[in-house]
Amino acid sequence: MSEPTNKDAKVYVAGHRGMVGSALVRRLKRGGYRQILTRTRDELNLLDQHAVHKFMRDVQPDIVYLAAARVGGIVANSTYPAEFIYENLCIETNIIHAALQANVKRLIFLGSSCIYPRDCPQPIRESYLLTGRLEPTNEPYAVAKIAGIQMCEAFNRQYGTRYLSLMPTNLYGPNDNYDLNNSHVIPALLRKVYEACRADIAELEVWGTGLPRREFLHVDDLADACVFAAERDLDGHLYNVGTGIDISISALAKLISDIAGFDGKITFDSSKPDGTPRKLLDVELLSAAGWTASIGLREGLTRTYEDFVDQRGRDLRGVSQQNSRAHGIC
Repeated sequence: MSEPTNKDAKVYVAGHRGMVGSALVRRLKRGGYRQILTRTRDELNLLDQHAVHKFMRDVQPDIVYLAAARVGGIVANSTYPAEFIYENLCIETNIIHAALQANVKRLIFLGSSCIYPRDCPQPIRESYLLTGRLEPTNEPYAVAKIAGIQMCEAFNRQYGTRYLSLMPTNLYGPNDNYDLNNSHVIPALLRKVYEACRADIAELEVWGTGLPRREFLHVDDLADACVFAAERDLDGHLYNVGTGIDISISALAKLISDIAGFDGKITFDSSKPDGTPRKLLDVELLSAAGWTASIGLREGLTRTYEDFVDQRGRDLRGVSQQNSRAHGIC
């Protein structure tokens, strides 16, 4: 059911500098929202409960998008499990409780498809939550996100709030993290292929067997789904957000290589972990409500690769200019 949309509503986007948060800001601006509230980490430490509550009391937002989180790939999750569970629990409990205290009318909490059991049936329905063991490589992060979902549901039951949890599948798009030590599969592959093309390398190594299957959603589609959900009085409290289509990691690597023009050999290092064998979301609930993804994988990857190449070019030009100034050449 659609609600009248007040474009003068105060909208707070937590995590606006991240991939999801920046996509939300772009989408809200396109949608005509005139009061989009953001704060940098220096301006508002989301780990500080007192500061978050004061901020909410002072600005009194009407809508909150909780896109702030400590995120990373398998390596980062395995290396920093304590930071992943502690920081994510702090961020979500601080913001959700502060929103309640400030009488925030609508909150969208963003989780991840890793909340679901490792070996649950495919495609994954929302009802499969808490029905089995989690994937060990990202369990601390998943537990934190499950706590956020349960917190929103509990607040709705006890306090009559309308806080909704959206669970996106694997995301990609502009403003992603391309650090090979803690990035997800698509940004890691995009960077590896880019560097292989620049260095004219004949062979590209991909971590894992290449057999796991994953579903990927462009971050602009997720942002659109978030605004769609906030503008409607949806039944329930938990919705999957995805495309309903998956692809093997080996096929993904070949697709990215084709987009980038890399024609070398792709090999797979099976000594590295694969993670969950398959993750495909059942997106029927959100589809029945009227929303479906609109950006195809090839189109989205092409746009993302072009954005990455452009960003790398700007970074390299910046380094070159800094070196020139340092050596008195300019």
